[in-house]
Amino acid sequence: MKKILIVEDSTTVTKILRHLVNQQPDIEAFFAGSLAESEEVYQAHKDEIFAAVVDLNLPDAPDGESVDHFLAKKIPVIVLSANYKEETRSALLDKGIVDYVIKESRYSYNYVFKLVRRLDKNQHIKVLVVEDSRPTRAFIRLLLQRHLYQVLEATNGLEALDVLKDNTDIKMLITDYHMPEMDGFALVKALRQNVDKSDLIIIGLSGEGESSLSAKFIKNGANDFLQKPFFHEEFHCRIMHNIENLELLESIQDAANRDYLTNLHNRRYFYSKGEAQYQLAVKNGSPIAVAIFDIDKFKKINDNYGHKIGDQVLRFLADEIRHNLLHFLVARMGGEQFCAIFPNLKNEQAMTLMDRLRSIVSDTSIPIDHEDQDIDITISVGVTNYVHDSLEQQINYASELLSHAKEAGRNIVVGDDDEL
Repeated sequence: MKKILIVEDSTTVTKILRHLVNQQPDIEAFFAGSLAESEEVYQAHKDEIFAAVVDLNLPDAPDGESVDHFLAKKIPVIVLSANYKEETRSALLDKGIVDYVIKESRYSYNYVFKLVRRLDKNQHIKVLVVEDSRPTRAFIRLLLQRHLYQVLEATNGLEALDVLKDNTDIKMLITDYHMPEMDGFALVKALRQNVDKSDLIIIGLSGEGESSLSAKFIKNGANDFLQKPFFHEEFHCRIMHNIENLELLESIQDAANRDYLTNLHNRRYFYSKGEAQYQLAVKNGSPIAVAIFDIDKFKKINDNYGHKIGDQVLRFLADEIRHNLLHFLVARMGGEQFCAIFPNLKNEQAMTLMDRLRSIVSDTSIPIDHEDQDIDITISVGVTNYVHDSLEQQINYASELLSHAKEAGRNIVVGDDDEL
């Protein structure tokens, strides 16, 4: 939950903003009607306030003094104004505000909340700026930091490749065209040999007048291009547009890798990512454990209560899996069966984790929706560290151990060293 300070003297606008804030599940707001009142609120909540949304003209700050006041506190400032003046907009952007929003409609106010969410997300996004001009590099860095991006720098293409190698989580690269050692055009071509557009956004920059340069950049793998010099707002709109497109693509890809009912990863994703973990363990000679587990007598639950309640039981188990196996790859393999892979864990360590999950599930009753009763369930588990010729063979052996757990009476974890 992000908490913001809204400073607005108009009763009508405040009423609209309060109504809209109540519709934001992830944003909470403190309100003030003057600069003096806003300072009191800020001092009472300064460790909580993430950003300030400030009216440009207040009774006790008629000439925008409130903007300077909150910029001095080093928090993001979004300015609200009833009137648009180009010279005012330009001056405020130069001072370092996030954006200048006109009080025109409900859309304008919703845009403010969109900006707050964007600022929150930006804190976790790394951007690499590749530019040989120190003043230009510093200027771009400043623009990005105002929107809370994490910024890294390089002075040419070769240096950028080294930075990318050490920071594989970089999401965006902004590169100038004309640079020593390796120019931006060569950098884009080198990167696109191995890195897809869905993994790294590349935006080209140039101050040169050749009109075809933007097309050359984009045809060879850049996502976008900006001609220098550019306006603050154009820069931020392009950055935001590209980041949001990447996030949309990531969400689509993630949805394709998820089980629709439990939101755990699905079988296809498990084999894809699990195989990489398995091959790395084989290469390094390190242990890797695999667990197969399912809900005991699940068919009876469906027969007695119906598939809707069966789905509720599956979601309950998925929640417990997420909570107890947070750092490991787990998937719903189909029906009531699940699989987990544990790199660098020996059999007894993996068995301990799975037995804790088994115990929690066994000790927890599941309230049935719209019913005055609970359901008690148990799970059985097979765990193996025996590395075979493939991950699939290791999973198959874990399935054999799961069968032995069923034969032993269910609600038990069976591992490699257990007597069968």
